Amino acid sequence: MSEVKKERMNMSQAINLAMHDAMALDETVVTLGEDIADREGGGVFKCTAGLSEAFGTDRVKSTPIAEQAIMGAAVGAALAGMRPVAEIMLMNFITVAMDQVVNHAAKLRFMTGGQTNVPLTIRTTTGAGFGTGGQHADYLEAWFAHTAGMKVVAPSNPADAYGLLLSCIFDDDPCLFIEGLPLYFAMGDAPVQGERIPLGKAKVVRQGSHVTIVSYSRTMVEVNQVAQELEKQDISVEVIDLRTISPLDMDTILNSVAKTGRLVVAHEAQVDFGVGAEIATRVHKELFGQLKAPVARVGAARSPVPFSKALEDEFIPTKRRITDAVLDVLK
Repeated sequence: MSEVKKERMNMSQAINLAMHDAMALDETVVTLGEDIADREGGGVFKCTAGLSEAFGTDRVKSTPIAEQAIMGAAVGAALAGMRPVAEIMLMNFITVAMDQVVNHAAKLRFMTGGQTNVPLTIRTTTGAGFGTGGQHADYLEAWFAHTAGMKVVAPSNPADAYGLLLSCIFDDDPCLFIEGLPLYFAMGDAPVQGERIPLGKAKVVRQGSHVTIVSYSRTMVEVNQVAQELEKQDISVEVIDLRTISPLDMDTILNSVAKTGRLVVAHEAQVDFGVGAEIATRVHKELFGQLKAPVARVGAARSPVPFSKALEDEFIPTKRRITDAVLDVLK
């Protein structure tokens, strides 16, 4: 494996590179979605730019605005022996194709007694901060983490996006790959070309001793900033990036919380019934006698994403709210 020439890139470029490398490696990898071919602009966020020129429109197909058709075709292609990557432009739009995702992609391996697999990757993006309102910016990862048969992945930086997407594409089960919209434009370290990151393995991105913060996707930006600022107050924060939401790497979380005795879980999705609730329950069960404080959760309010900029800024987990949660568990 050789390193890519760019030392830094943004997530959109990393995803594009992963798609290119996967398609070059395996001719059964195809992709379909709205406006993804070059003649339609190479995708709204340019994640598929150049792919149809390199691999042809037989493998890079722009589709009508019809999420059910995209998912139905992708499931069929997977069953026929291909490795389709279906792009659903925004995560809220997956609701249109929930039958294909939940009742077909996720269940067919079980319903055939393991005789068939659905090696399908669903790429989608979401995230507040752009004034897109209540139907374009929801984090719905808990729906799919609750669905048996689905793997749910949410990278927070370009290098992880590349390695995790490669692993999803070559996994034999359906994977939902969630791309944080604000992260498309944030620069980060370039990946090692060809290197895959195992699914289901979290990463300790910062060592600490006083409190553990677990997060993923875009909220990792705020969490890392909070950890840096609290260090100036002699508060040592251990930071874990889940990277994969399902399957959940509880070993890494439990090992960290056993050391610090305190846990804050932060995510952009609503707090109620969210990933943080699942993590908190498991930690309370396994480490009940070792915890120095109850697990704290920070997330969005129980509301559609507001259109108002002032309300939207307060809707997501801010640095102030994450900091307050850390200070509260340290009392």
